[in-house]
Amino acid sequence: MPRVVGIDIPDKKRLEISLTYIYGIGRHVSNEICAKIGLDPNMRAHNLSEDDIAKINAILTTQYVVEGDLRRQIQNNIKRLISIHCYRGMRHRLGLPCRGQRTRTNSRTRKGKRKTVANKKK
Repeated sequence: MPRVVGIDIPDKKRLEISLTYIYGIGRHVSNEICAKIGLDPNMRAHNLSEDDIAKINAILTTQYVVEGDLRRQIQNNIKRLISIHCYRGMRHRLGLPCRGQRTRTNSRTRKGKRKTVANKKK
């Protein structure tokens, strides 16, 4: 299995798909990376040479925020929202959806035990 940015990518899948196993890389970005390096996105990942893997690592570390750095950045954004007591931060703290989804029927068991949103009228 080729190891890219500390992640083992599957070697039997196409390069375009196997790069998406890296957190922060989707299909569009994986196609961009293949185009920059000049690799065929349809080739299998086990056919990558050491030079190709080094080029992919170099591009990912210099031009994209992936894996641990991206996770840390997202967590810091959520902590900032919580600390300034904005609406989205309050919803994050309560474990409720913060993008306008309904809570009357869904999202009660999303993260653990039941969450009360409003009391039921008698």
